Amino acid sequence: MSRFEVVTLVPAPPEVVFDVSLSVELHASSMRHSGERAVAGVTSGLLGLGDQVTWRARHFGLTWHMTSTISAYDRPASFVDEQVRGPFRRWHHAHAFEPADGGAATLMTDVIDFTAPAGPLGALADLLVLRRYMTKLILLRNAHIERAAGEDQSRSW
Repeated sequence: MSRFEVVTLVPAPPEVVFDVSLSVELHASSMRHSGERAVAGVTSGLLGLGDQVTWRARHFGLTWHMTSTISAYDRPASFVDEQVRGPFRRWHHAHAFEPADGGAATLMTDVIDFTAPAGPLGALADLLVLRRYMTKLILLRNAHIERAAGEDQSRSW
């Protein structure tokens, strides 16, 4: 099992960052390089507690499908998305949002716990490539969230 954490300071209040983080459209645009898009379940708007979405994307030259659900939701402090079906043996992504700079900014923390598929081969892939690749994806997504939340705080996500 791998675990990593990414902390990002976003120049927008927690309510805005929380909502932006649950936007299906924003997620898809942040992963545009992999062609990621929602193909089943909730395919537009904001995700909420119990919602499921199936994503299709291309990584490592292969097309993958992953269905995840919002398993915990405490607006605007935190939410969790977990894989229901997909390429990982386990995927658990906790998102936390803490006010910073008197509430004008948000300290956004992502804690990702995952287990690669394929037993020992998956563990080796994790060690050599997967953890670094997944960290890069979260950093790219967070940079996109930072730009979107800062651009237009009045926009309804």
